[in-house]
Amino acid sequence: MAPKHNSRDVAQQAASNGSARQQVVWALFATATAGLSSYYYSLTQATSLRTSLPASYALCAHETGKVHTVDSAAPAVDCVVVDKARVTATGSLADVQTWWDDYQNELIFKFYGNEPKAKKPLPVFTAPPNAIIVPGLTDAHAHLIEYGFKVQLRLDQVRSISALLDVLEAYADLGSRPALAGLPIALHRVDVHALWLSPRALALTRTHLGGSFPASVPGGQIVRGDDGEPTGVFLDAAQELVPVPKWSAQKKAEYAARVVRDAVAVGLTSVHDASMEMETLELFKSMNAEGKLPIRVYAMADTDRMSPDEAEHLEIYDPDPAARVRMRSVKLFTDGALGSWGAALLTPYSDKPGETGIMRFPEAEYAKMVRTWWERGWGINTHAIGDRANKAVLDTFEELLKTSDDKEAVARRRPRIEHAQIMRVEDLHRAGELGVLTSVQPTHATSDMWYAEKRLVCTSFSWDVTWPERILLLKASPNGILPLGSDFPVEDINPLLGFYAAVSRLDVEGKSPHGEDGWYSSERLTRSQALKGMTLDAAYAAFAEDTLGSLSAGKRADYVVLDRNIMDEEGAFSEILETKVLATVVDGQIVYGGI
Repeated sequence: MAPKHNSRDVAQQAASNGSARQQVVWALFATATAGLSSYYYSLTQATSLRTSLPASYALCAHETGKVHTVDSAAPAVDCVVVDKARVTATGSLADVQTWWDDYQNELIFKFYGNEPKAKKPLPVFTAPPNAIIVPGLTDAHAHLIEYGFKVQLRLDQVRSISALLDVLEAYADLGSRPALAGLPIALHRVDVHALWLSPRALALTRTHLGGSFPASVPGGQIVRGDDGEPTGVFLDAAQELVPVPKWSAQKKAEYAARVVRDAVAVGLTSVHDASMEMETLELFKSMNAEGKLPIRVYAMADTDRMSPDEAEHLEIYDPDPAARVRMRSVKLFTDGALGSWGAALLTPYSDKPGETGIMRFPEAEYAKMVRTWWERGWGINTHAIGDRANKAVLDTFEELLKTSDDKEAVARRRPRIEHAQIMRVEDLHRAGELGVLTSVQPTHATSDMWYAEKRLVCTSFSWDVTWPERILLLKASPNGILPLGSDFPVEDINPLLGFYAAVSRLDVEGKSPHGEDGWYSSERLTRSQALKGMTLDAAYAAFAEDTLGSLSAGKRADYVVLDRNIMDEEGAFSEILETKVLATVVDGQIVYGGI
């Protein structure tokens, strides 16, 4: 996902007509499943609810073993000790109190000559009954600013064209459909791989292009009618032809403030932004300097919107694995999206004969881009959905390995395939052998499952080897690494929806094309696997597994308190959807809710 910003000509021309109503309405047209609205909880706090914590303390679950650490040495404990933003010990209450006593004795002997009065007690807090504690949740693939933009106009909540027009009328402060029809309107499909223009916007774009549209667009498509004229639908790189107005710095700041507020409310402590512009990176750095950034942002540089000069002078920004803002990877693209027939396939779509999708760049050009960034030391994360696109990524890294004497060079650099939706079985195995991580979004499967089989069941290959088998991905991956994300705002920001989709293979109404057992239910992740994908695996994918991702001694004290036990493998799936975040804690301090 990567919306395009080009010149301001259309906005300026519309504004010159004399009314703010005439400006381009640019909105995300979502096609998400009904019910996936933003989970932003307003916590009703009791008077006894603690919203701040001391520098050192122990937090214990109300019940035994309900602190899920994602640490294989001690996966379920009773308590965790936090000292100056770090986890220092875990175990039973007796264990951590003994540890604290020993720790205090060492400090006293070292600094105070064994003066007992210098010994500090360990404050102990207990989570509410039924609550569990898990490491801070990470979304391994999302779009922060775009989320803030999308939620100002929730078109994903409408279910008809008429309702859509009603929302647009209200947003533009209009009183009639004819008035709306005269506006230049641009609506993105939810995945931002397709753009629809109103007749007025299409006419302004034609004028901007000098009176005519190109016959073809490399890496994109202008959808045309039987008469050969553009219908107003532009796919992938063709969207760059449309001069959508650029967001102002003030708007970006508003969008950023909204997304971090909503992120902590759903338990996110880290987010991997999968296409960040440099001015947005500076915005988040400024927010951090001002103490206004409660989450950790791991940014992938957006090469799609980068000028050659910016690309030439771009430098890695990675002060520390625990830093609130980091950028040490670039984001590249190979193809489009499945929903708009843009995912690049090796064989034609079943429901669109002759169409094999869109390769944004020829394979040789993609390989050249990879090598350029690789030689400069950057991590490389590539959008690839179709089997042809995924094959191109793996072919490229296989060739890189052939030219290196270091047989683990690729694995050590941790390149990522973002999405990895449609893959050949041999490529699933090859990804693991090469050390290329597959970064997947569980809710994409449950959003696409209603049409995916019809679209992809071709006579030339079998369905069961087309959609990536998550269990096989997990087994093939080095060290069983499977980072999970959402791609919000394409999907909902709530990470528990992804957890639910991963373990149930159902939509939020408990349905699937295969019934209540779930779509290809054998591909469910266990709850422990899903939690690891949203914590430790995501940290590994960001080169931060020694600092983040589990409640282990020495790591940062990022954790979430949930109001019920989602980790019971026998528990009802519906309980996951009803779960609320009681508290989100970063560096040992509460950034949302209370304990």
